[in-house]
Amino acid sequence: MSEIEVIRCSWGNSKNSLYQKYHDQEWGKLNLDSTYLYEMLVLESFQSGLSWETILNKRENFRKAFANFDYHKVAKFNKDDFERLMQDEGIVRNRLKINAAINNAKILVKLEKENRTFEEFLTELIPKPIIHHPQKMEDIPASDDLSTQISKEMKKMGFKFVGPVTIYSFLQAVGLINDHLDTCSFKNGGL
Repeated sequence: MSEIEVIRCSWGNSKNSLYQKYHDQEWGKLNLDSTYLYEMLVLESFQSGLSWETILNKRENFRKAFANFDYHKVAKFNKDDFERLMQDEGIVRNRLKINAAINNAKILVKLEKENRTFEEFLTELIPKPIIHHPQKMEDIPASDDLSTQISKEMKKMGFKFVGPVTIYSFLQAVGLINDHLDTCSFKNGGL
């Protein structure tokens, strides 16, 4: 029996197994679980200005630091929690990004109190996943009109660190945009 040749998007061919696993099992796959949405929002905002590989390598540390991405708990973080995070060498210690993660958790809780979920907000704007399957990585934009619109809406709601580029990456991460290359073995969800 011959082995199936696995073809990944070029960025997923990293020798880092976390990177490959993320490409193969998460990126571009629809997952609108509220905890996962918050996790990806936090990780994408922390990634701004850094490599995604850096963030993936610290992902477990982020999980511990941010209460397993339970935004209800993070929304209650106080000044002591903030200082603890600023001292945590296992995460990216950026004052603005830490503040944004706590702030954004509070916004998610506020949304729920208004009988609305983050998933509902997103699926009102993107009722079904957008499938691109470009021919080459250069055809994938860093942002687009939709991510710009969502970014503006989120900023109006009080979210922080949610620029159009961060939001485009976030939409890819949670599978609302599937930009796996046409040649990728995982373009339709996997092998």
